Amino acid sequence: MRIGTHVLRNNLFVAPMAGVTDRPFRQLCKRFGAGLAVSEMVSSNSLLWGSEKTKRRANHEGEVDPISVQIAGADPRMMADAARYNVDQGAQIIDINMGCPAKKVCNVMAGSALLKDEPLVGRILDAVVKAVDVPVTLKFRTGWDKQNRNALTVARIAEDAGIQLISIHGRTRACGYSGHAEYDTIRAVKQATRLPVIANGDITTPEEARDVLALTGADGVMIGRAAQGRPWIFREIEAFLATGQRVPPPLVTEIHAVLLEHLADLHAFYGRETGVRVARKHISWYTKGLHGSAAFRHAMNQLESCEAQYEAIDRFFGELGSRDARLRYEAEEEALAA
Repeated sequence: MRIGTHVLRNNLFVAPMAGVTDRPFRQLCKRFGAGLAVSEMVSSNSLLWGSEKTKRRANHEGEVDPISVQIAGADPRMMADAARYNVDQGAQIIDINMGCPAKKVCNVMAGSALLKDEPLVGRILDAVVKAVDVPVTLKFRTGWDKQNRNALTVARIAEDAGIQLISIHGRTRACGYSGHAEYDTIRAVKQATRLPVIANGDITTPEEARDVLALTGADGVMIGRAAQGRPWIFREIEAFLATGQRVPPPLVTEIHAVLLEHLADLHAFYGRETGVRVARKHISWYTKGLHGSAAFRHAMNQLESCEAQYEAIDRFFGELGSRDARLRYEAEEEALAA
């Protein structure tokens, strides 16, 4: 799959998720087979570019190409400036956020709130495309609410503006993350545009990835929440799409090793104090479904040091025993899926 001059490993994308898709997480997903990982959104407000949060989000040191950075805002000039700033910081693809449903984003008319104002959508896309010499992509939802779906119109605006790829979360802003993804809307957009279309929403297994590709005719799929604590989902989907066969789930020993590596990267990236806090949610995601994990997660959230986290994780996984634990993990996973 290609975006501009960038040839991707495959058609599997990591969705941009605030507080999740930082550099350590993106690197890990790419290692496990993701063709592209889009960053957390960076504000178009230049007053925030000097903040530690924005500096971290613009840190791509050692990241596997191509580097895709998502920007968010509602002013065309500021969005153009943000695109130039992030390209100067190493971005090789700029992604525009018109999909975030969070109130604090929509209340300033950014994210999916922009879908209410189609002329403004056009002005923003035009400004950003003209501002940079790298490919510009767009992520959006099917509309503001079920009575105001305008994904087809937004796709046409994007195509006219020179956007090179669109990703569609198959829900309206009003839906948030509830209900079922509207794959019929994604299919209609794909049939109506020449642009590559990436389908997003409710894809949690290799079989669902296959079915969504077949149903929508999309060029690829974007995985978000299903990759939290499961970066190997990209390995599983890539193998399944290529062979039609499931690869075995990871041994608990592999989960243990990946989690420790991820933790070390988080502690180094954020610093010890912040790294410990950020790591807690990732530890919770990795251990979900493992025997005895509920009590472990509760205790983990009380720990205040890197060393205490490592010791608790080693003790927890040491008590599982790899062979039996994989059977328990598979059983828990099946129960959760049901």
